[in-house]
Amino acid sequence: MRAKKSYGQHFLAQPEVARQIAESVSLTGVEQVLEVGPGRGMLTQFLLARGAPLLAVEADRDMVDALHGAFPDWAPGGVTSGDFLRVDLGALLRNRPTALVGNFPYNISSQIVVRLVDHRALFPRMTGMFQRELADRVLAPPGSKTYGAISVLAQAYYAGATVMHVRPGSFSPPPKVQSTVIALERLPEAEWPDAEEEVLRRVVRAAFQQRRKMLRNSLRGIWPGLPTDDPALVRRPEQLTVGEFAELARRVAAATAG
Repeated sequence: MRAKKSYGQHFLAQPEVARQIAESVSLTGVEQVLEVGPGRGMLTQFLLARGAPLLAVEADRDMVDALHGAFPDWAPGGVTSGDFLRVDLGALLRNRPTALVGNFPYNISSQIVVRLVDHRALFPRMTGMFQRELADRVLAPPGSKTYGAISVLAQAYYAGATVMHVRPGSFSPPPKVQSTVIALERLPEAEWPDAEEEVLRRVVRAAFQQRRKMLRNSLRGIWPGLPTDDPALVRRPEQLTVGEFAELARRVAAATAG
């Protein structure tokens, strides 16, 4: 069955790569695994072999039918036909702690990271295949050229690490980009930013939308009475840690209260 561009499909074609990814997934502290976009089931077979209950969400109806044929004892109850970005995760996962895994479609992979963060109460960890550029951005430290909004959003709640790099030839069809598998482990709640999440996101978005500008200019539109002479604002966004963004979010929230 051929990959469809509309779904951003690049199927894993190397069993050894799929096995390594599946075996890298820690099952400690989770009750089940959710695979996003199983496609032909190359990774699925090795996840099933791990022994933990496995669920999957697949947007391509043709692939759902193929999975039913390939895994008749599992797929009929384990595969949900739908879009991961829209499915009711609380109902699907029955609010059980879950490891999120997948060879993620590159055209929605940044949205998958955002959804992971939005539903972090359900996901103690994630192991996923990304375009290397996005993987680098998610893991980038402050001060690097790739550090951006997705870095801050992910690192506010998860600690990340590179699992492995995967060559284009490991896929069918081969993508025109390099790929990287990364793992994200949820931080203890006590280490989450002490700031209103929505305000934090507004601050981060505003800052990185104009990343070449100093914060005193990029935050002017969301911070009433912004103190332009504040030394903390005479910096560019890539220079700030997650904690410093949280402090800015607290100040913005205080300035807009009431």
